[in-house]
Amino acid sequence: MGSQTLDTPARKRHRGLRVENSMLNGLNARTLASPSHRPAAGKLSLVSLPKRKRDRAGKQKALVHAALRLFATKGYEVTTTREIAAAAGCAEGLIHRYFKGKAGLLTALVEYHISDELMGMRHRARSAGSLQEEFLQLVDWEIGYLWKNRDFLRVFVSRALVDPSLGSVISRAVLSSRTKAVRERLKRHRQCAGLSQEELEILAQSVGLFGFVFGFMRPVVLGQDRAQARKMAAALAAMLVRDLARLSG
Repeated sequence: MGSQTLDTPARKRHRGLRVENSMLNGLNARTLASPSHRPAAGKLSLVSLPKRKRDRAGKQKALVHAALRLFATKGYEVTTTREIAAAAGCAEGLIHRYFKGKAGLLTALVEYHISDELMGMRHRARSAGSLQEEFLQLVDWEIGYLWKNRDFLRVFVSRALVDPSLGSVISRAVLSSRTKAVRERLKRHRQCAGLSQEELEILAQSVGLFGFVFGFMRPVVLGQDRAQARKMAAALAAMLVRDLARLSG
């Protein structure tokens, strides 16, 4: 027999497993190479994320949405973290782990809202042909967005009146991030070259002001007809941008 190795049953099983694994690897490679089995571009990043991170992001979002619904219907003070967790289908301890309690959840709610608003402003509002058209379009979009998110504003405004700590969140998220995004959109138009920095800042900040007054205060708090509120906002916004353009000219 010399140096010949006995072909024992254990060796046969080991060799069989190697052959089987090789076949499976080849099958997987061919399957992924096939266009019908290749993951879509939008799904690839989601699949590549670790499962734990996907679960965490999904639970955080569920808790934020549940908190908004309960804060809007029951009020911030009387809503408990247990109720929020139950509505989100999560363990109550996750609120303290992710947000450090109910107050942190409210802050996260504000930051989630402004992030969603900025994304919508950048990607949904189409670019206009002139500075005046761009400004009027942004005002109208903001009015519609704040009306759509009136439950958030009910919670946020009532809480901000009694919680001074929300002031820094407002300054960072609303007055800074939103104004910067609006300013960048307005600066795409050559007419901005004739405006001073102060005039450009007035236009940028007034978008949020128009949205709050005519998208929330008048139709929600004062009960004004939405169509009338939007019409009035459009007229005032047109006057503002037209007068600024005349002064700069």
